[in-house]
Amino acid sequence: MTAPFAQRVVLAPGDGSLGPLLRLTEDRLAPGQGYGSHAHRAVDVVAVVLDGTLRHTWERDVSMQAGDVALLRAGTGLEHDEIAGDDGARVLQAYLRSAAPGAGPDHAVAPAPRGWVDLERPDVLLWVARLPPDTSLTAPAGLRVVAGPDGVTAADRPEEEIGVQALSTVLVWQLETGRPEWAEN
Repeated sequence: MTAPFAQRVVLAPGDGSLGPLLRLTEDRLAPGQGYGSHAHRAVDVVAVVLDGTLRHTWERDVSMQAGDVALLRAGTGLEHDEIAGDDGARVLQAYLRSAAPGAGPDHAVAPAPRGWVDLERPDVLLWVARLPPDTSLTAPAGLRVVAGPDGVTAADRPEEEIGVQALSTVLVWQLETGRPEWAEN
């Protein structure tokens, strides 16, 4: 089923103020629902499965579950789909200016990482934590995105102790705000 899915744009800085971060969305897909086959080119997409399960269809099917982080490098282009499992899916997707627009496409999944996730690019660092209810931790400085049951918030924050009342995923993006050399040409 590829009926319209629910998408909320969390951030879309059109002025380049967040460097390679082009857009951040929160997507909700019903059980069995997909985005529909679609193409990407010259963009990197980081998908964090917040709830449910998601199957990525491209050269091979890859299943992801809550807590997993996927990195899709579209490079020279690809066509793919993501389809929610029997329990639906809630996904946070960050669209980044491509680190290597002339490279071939690739897709990799980090199963339920905690801490720094290697995105294999020098201009973006991503830190991830999935917190059970009524817990706290010290989060690093950067663009902090907190996804809880009531929605997603995003704000630039210093390193500080944060606490949550309900199961939440916390991401911190550290972004270089300059433009890559290839984008200046």
